[in-house]
Amino acid sequence: MNKVVGFALCGSFCTFAEVIPQIETLRKLNYDIVPIMSEIAYNTDTRFGRAEEFISRIETVCKHEILHTIPQVEPIGPKKMLNLLIIAPCTGNTAAKLANGITDTSVTMAAKSHLRNGRPLVIAVSTNDGLTGAAKNIGSLLNYRNVYLVPFRQDDPLKKPRSLMADFTLIPEAVEAALKGEQLQPIAKEPG
Repeated sequence: MNKVVGFALCGSFCTFAEVIPQIETLRKLNYDIVPIMSEIAYNTDTRFGRAEEFISRIETVCKHEILHTIPQVEPIGPKKMLNLLIIAPCTGNTAAKLANGITDTSVTMAAKSHLRNGRPLVIAVSTNDGLTGAAKNIGSLLNYRNVYLVPFRQDDPLKKPRSLMADFTLIPEAVEAALKGEQLQPIAKEPG
């Protein structure tokens, strides 16, 4: 039986072009993907693309409609719908909410509902304040039971010295490790 993975996207729109191909990779690895988007990610057109185009591409790949409201995701835990949930990209705002138990979006509710079953949550951070305001929340999440981080690094140390971004190409490897209860080395090496 294929593993069922929830794949939740938050509003770090500049990363969608890197993240969506990882959904496609997971599908090729025979994961059944349940797509989830935050309300903002689901409804917002940006300079990085139109919401309806992202929605169409994701739903086509996953062969499921995107869950994007709190009532839609709340049953994830009670029905034990997922073997694993990944949040990619996970904004600094969402990381702060997860670290502090705030569940006021579809993504944070999905995570809360899923974690009640003691199943893995994989987080791929993308935040411009990763080495300032978000640092304490990322550090807290590294210590939470059943929470795993995709390896991350500074994405542009010269122009954005406080910004952190996960190495999205490591999502499949991080998923495999988390399903075994293992955390990959969270600080990624420089590419190349």
